[in-house]
Amino acid sequence: MLPCLNKKLLGVDCPGCGLQRSVALLFHGEFIAAFQMYPAIYTLIPLFGILIFKNFVKIKYASILTIILSISTVVLILTNYILKFI
Repeated sequence: MLPCLNKKLLGVDCPGCGLQRSVALLFHGEFIAAFQMYPAIYTLIPLFGILIFKNFVKIKYASILTIILSISTVVLILTNYILKFI
């Protein structure tokens, strides 16, 4: 896996630390461990799916879904990042 340059150079986790390991855990079928590693994984996957899929097929509520998933992803990432320091 790719090393986190922020953690390597500064010794502090970045908000994206754990994403690669979480995806690897998903591929191995370890869904709870993936959530524990990086909780935003379950909002990122549908978000990217909608962003890619809406280019090919018209989705009725794509803009609303995109906004909701984007906000929830940011909230999860920031909450997880803050909880790492507590």
